[in-house]
Amino acid sequence: MFGFFFFLLLSLSVISGCRPDGRRDIPDVSGIGADISIRRFEQDLFRLDTSRMAEGLARLEEAYPEFMPLFFGQILGVAPTDTAFARGFVAHPAVRRLYDTCQVVYGDMAGIKTELEQAARFFRHYFPEEVLPTVTTFISEYSIAAFVYGENDLAIGLDLFLGETYPYRQIDPNNPAFSSYLTRTFNRSHLVSKAIQALVDGLAGPPPGNRLLDLMVHNGKKLYALDVLLPYTPDSIKLEITPQQVQWLNDNELEMWAYFLKEELLYSSDWQNIRKLVEYSPHSPGMPPEAPGRTANWVGWQIVKAYMEKHPETKLPQLFALQDAQALMDASRYRPRR
Repeated sequence: MFGFFFFLLLSLSVISGCRPDGRRDIPDVSGIGADISIRRFEQDLFRLDTSRMAEGLARLEEAYPEFMPLFFGQILGVAPTDTAFARGFVAHPAVRRLYDTCQVVYGDMAGIKTELEQAARFFRHYFPEEVLPTVTTFISEYSIAAFVYGENDLAIGLDLFLGETYPYRQIDPNNPAFSSYLTRTFNRSHLVSKAIQALVDGLAGPPPGNRLLDLMVHNGKKLYALDVLLPYTPDSIKLEITPQQVQWLNDNELEMWAYFLKEELLYSSDWQNIRKLVEYSPHSPGMPPEAPGRTANWVGWQIVKAYMEKHPETKLPQLFALQDAQALMDASRYRPRR
């Protein structure tokens, strides 16, 4: 327990009651076509003839007209026509070893392709007006795991999915991105979920406000969408936490909600006080050590589930279009489970 005021906890217990867990019937999408071809940009780049780099880069730009300027300009920070840099990049011993490691781990992408195509079928079912994603893989010396560009085009950085035993921490011990609670998810099991998460982020757009309620409901919508697009993926993968932490969340929904109310956090926009409740963090402040970070996002997900139970006619694009977090919560009639 969090050491809450007993009266507040008792009051919430009286009004809460039990409700279903919010899981939907999973639709049959087997008849939906969703052929996903995975383009291996890193292979095409590293196979270039370094003695004819200018010609090779020109051909590469023809094959990847939208991705290549982003890769060189935004990720690596150089011009796509910088032949000297490109030659040095693909020939650098450390980068070459990284490329070789990625090819060992991801030489065969058949399983990943199957998972992505299943997610794409659900994507077509729930977002029929959207363009089906394309998929391009790359390596960038640990810059970014996944992002969306163009029109639902997915880019996946394979070097951030090499497994939790890969020595990420040794690369830069002071980099918080390589903290153990994060690197435990840098593996094949999380690749598709993180890629689809990037796609959902693009569809959801920015949050409508900066109060905790705005952020938690916005992030709850994204978790709801991720859940319906990956209905067979464990919650621990989608939430990027351990199964034990998932169980803790399920067991302490009422206590978390009571904590937000007691500390008057729900309508707070004090970023220092609410940041770890909605952004990556090993723990949530003010809660027991068993609590993972981003607990408010999980509660937001439960609010969105409750809303969708009350309003099953709502389509996912319509859900994303709802910008008033207070109105959505009121319409959900959310009550935390005891």
